[in-house]
Amino acid sequence: MRTQVAIIGAGPSGLLLGALLHKAGIAHVIVERQSPEYVLGRIRAGVLEQVAVDLLDEAGVGERMHREGLPHDGFSLAFDGGHHRVDLHALTGKRVMVYGQTEVTRDLMDARAAAGLTTVYSAENVAIQGFDGNRPTLSYRHAGADHEIQADFIVGCDGFHGVARASVPTSAIETFEKVYPFGWLGVLADVPPVHEELIYANHPRGFALCSMRSKTRVRYYVQCSLDDHVEDWTDARFFGELRRRLPEGDAARLIEGPSIEKSIAPLRSFVAEPMRFGRLFLAGDAAHIVPPTGAKGLNLAASDVGILSRALAEHYRGSDLGLDTYSQRALSRIWKAERFSWWFTSLMHRFPETGEFGRKMQHAELDYLVSSEAAMKAMAENYVGLPLDA
Repeated sequence: MRTQVAIIGAGPSGLLLGALLHKAGIAHVIVERQSPEYVLGRIRAGVLEQVAVDLLDEAGVGERMHREGLPHDGFSLAFDGGHHRVDLHALTGKRVMVYGQTEVTRDLMDARAAAGLTTVYSAENVAIQGFDGNRPTLSYRHAGADHEIQADFIVGCDGFHGVARASVPTSAIETFEKVYPFGWLGVLADVPPVHEELIYANHPRGFALCSMRSKTRVRYYVQCSLDDHVEDWTDARFFGELRRRLPEGDAARLIEGPSIEKSIAPLRSFVAEPMRFGRLFLAGDAAHIVPPTGAKGLNLAASDVGILSRALAEHYRGSDLGLDTYSQRALSRIWKAERFSWWFTSLMHRFPETGEFGRKMQHAELDYLVSSEAAMKAMAENYVGLPLDA
């Protein structure tokens, strides 16, 4: 098979890139090692920056998001028993959209199927060769037969553990990583949200987040030990712990319900540099991971493919400037988002190794944050998302 762009990975970044390339008239194929059901079953982020919303609109898949999503003009910081609203719209003129990653993926899948575009699911033995020359190839096994795709370019949207980054010689890539000493225990439940906007809580017992996917479905989290096991957390134990970490008024409004999904996610910050290797490009989790505090993961992936899709379109119009500067442009925005996610994580979580001094520093910064319009504006500017070429 011959195509212009071969994409590895049919998560939201690969699917969004495919949709944007289709709009630009660029031939492409997506190859995914998992089944469609597995891809849709992954429970991930739910807060979209304006940049991501605009890219989904550009790709022609934003109709259901605007109909069913929840625009939020702010969120709350909870600490010392108090509740402090960050008014995003007043501070920046922007808002965020609460719309689950699963729904984004479903919309992209449906649009792709309707357009009759090629996606290969359940591919085995995916491998790439020749990306340091002029004839990169992507090979895989599917339904008992071996296949090979020759392409002008290969894009790895296949996540942290994917084959794309692993195929790059270690001498050609540099990685930066911080692993946090705790995880997030998350619960999905069909109950009304405790509050109309998200609540980020700093508490001596640990961090908590009250988020939502709709007006009838919530996604709640509590900071937990990396030694914890999901089976040790009954629904009653989870909701009891969440209630302890919320201000009194929010705790009184909290409605409990049976969990329909429960999992523990470790937290890490990770960046791989550069993001281009000859005719191979990395995007999304293949190149970077952020802790989920502040919901930057999906948004960074969207900005990567937004920059890359425009660079590829420029290439086929005769200019390689966008491709030559892709890594630099994407990494500039990535490192700023990494900084914000690291800062917000450090501000809101319990770090036992920092002791009471660390707690005092968190309290001082939170107290300063909610009393300074300049500090609040800086936080709001980062939370709603920096411009695509920040």
